[in-house]
Amino acid sequence: METIDIIIVIVYLLAIVTVGLLVQKKASEGIESYFLGNRKLPWWVLGASGMASNTDIAGTMINTAFIYALGTKGFFIEIRGGVTLIMAFLMVFMGKWNRRSQVMTQAEWMHFRFGTGKEGDFARIISAIASIIMTVAMVTYFVIGAGKFVGEFLGIEPIVASLLMVTLAMIYTVTSGFVGVVWTDVFQGVFIFGVILYITGMAMNTVTLPDEFFVSVPMMDGSFTAIKTTLSEWSRMTPPTEMSMPEGSTFAMYNLFGIAIMFYLFKVTLEGSSGAGGYMLQRYFAARSDREAGLLSLFWTCLLAFRWPLIASFAMLGIYHGIETGTVIADPELVLPTVIKNYIPVGVKGFLIAGLMAAAMSTFDSTVNAGAAYWVKDLYQTFLRPDADEKELMFQSRLASVVIVTFALLFSLTINNINEIWGWITMGIGAGMFIPQVIRWYWWRFNGYGFAIGTIVGMVAAVMTKAFGGPIAEYNSFLIASGSSLVGCILGTYFTPATEKSVLSNFYKITRPFGFWGSIKKELPLEIQQKIGKENQRDIIAIFFAVPWQVVLFLTGMMVVMKQWSNVMNLAVLLVFLSAGLYWFWFRHLSKEVKI
Repeated sequence: METIDIIIVIVYLLAIVTVGLLVQKKASEGIESYFLGNRKLPWWVLGASGMASNTDIAGTMINTAFIYALGTKGFFIEIRGGVTLIMAFLMVFMGKWNRRSQVMTQAEWMHFRFGTGKEGDFARIISAIASIIMTVAMVTYFVIGAGKFVGEFLGIEPIVASLLMVTLAMIYTVTSGFVGVVWTDVFQGVFIFGVILYITGMAMNTVTLPDEFFVSVPMMDGSFTAIKTTLSEWSRMTPPTEMSMPEGSTFAMYNLFGIAIMFYLFKVTLEGSSGAGGYMLQRYFAARSDREAGLLSLFWTCLLAFRWPLIASFAMLGIYHGIETGTVIADPELVLPTVIKNYIPVGVKGFLIAGLMAAAMSTFDSTVNAGAAYWVKDLYQTFLRPDADEKELMFQSRLASVVIVTFALLFSLTINNINEIWGWITMGIGAGMFIPQVIRWYWWRFNGYGFAIGTIVGMVAAVMTKAFGGPIAEYNSFLIASGSSLVGCILGTYFTPATEKSVLSNFYKITRPFGFWGSIKKELPLEIQQKIGKENQRDIIAIFFAVPWQVVLFLTGMMVVMKQWSNVMNLAVLLVFLSAGLYWFWFRHLSKEVKI
């Protein structure tokens, strides 16, 4: 980086810290403001913030690596988490279901669902602890990706680069809370969008890929192997049933590609039906109405659609670099920094680095702020210090943020690469958590004990598999964690009493979920039953439009950058059809408030 690039980055960092500090007073009003902005933030701000938080350096690096090595097949692999298909479920029904609870955290929601007795307390405590563990894992993911990226440019060790970014982000995250997080995300989003427009324009003007070219794939022993592919295969619109990755490649696990993708779709369907968690869910708790929960989801998803053309552009420039120099980029995870080093001019490089740092810091600040809420609201205030005043709670909020980041920095020392931690988050520890989160919405008999025991068993299974299982396929990790969790849920539920009917009735009337609620639903007046039934029917139909709509939307942008115009036309026709269905069954029915 030249002097002007470094100056641009420094000015950006100072600006972002300043933006965060400007809202310090607003955040200090109390924990309702610190964690939810008093539920007064506009939907477009929450949506833009969500997009910035989803667009991180680590994710951009690993997704670029997949597209570079596998083409659009890498996109389909990232259905496991990187495509963020959970947004379709949040948009149609999960966002409004969560907002209706009027709670601050997912753990506090357990009292709403299971009551304030022993079972509700047990579920709330376990949910809070599990969420904090997941937060540490997500911050670890940030630390590794940001360190690898920034360290490459500054010529310093990744852990030192991570400490630099963490320290800067912590200044405004700890000081200004959710309000600061959201508004700095919006500010960072402008940088991110500028980066997207510049890089996609450069790729389309610079790169025309030949019919055949070489890419590289990583091997299990740490080496890399160059393989030949064709443009038609690399840019195909539909996923194949099989691949032929070399034996010993870390991608060989995806050779039965059709089965892998069906498995990921199954996993994402369960995950989307569970209601998510962390910083994504926090924005729905902060939404002002059902309608705004839907609008922020739509805006968030449309903004995210621009991320995949950016990723495809970086991958294309990486391939172009190999063709021009005669040397294929060996490590797919280094495509992003290699492209920036070699193809971004002085001055612009500073803005690009600042934009990607913005992406990383927006993920970090959102994750840390949401994670701290579980300690303060669900453990400290509820069980340890019920009489704590706002000043004491604010101190605990900031202390929890620091402690979470410290644990993440220590954990990052045990992880070798970005895909390792991302695979474990999406297919290991995440799988151990979300089975109970799914069942809680759809089965009236499921109780707080079942939730807590299922979560404990699933997470222990995920941690034990990671610690002692050695190299293991992602689907095996998923099956072990989720299967163990399911057994724990069933045993915990049937060996303990059912939740009180009054608690279940209150939850059902306010939330109005579909599923196995017959014994509770029949106690309501017939008119209300019919109204809930119509809403549920529309939502179920709409989700069958929303999921493919999101996939097609993201793919269309990629095909434009790749200049595969026949694929663009086919996808555009499909997108119009899916958009019409989504409008008819979902958008035109958005309500401003719940009316029963």
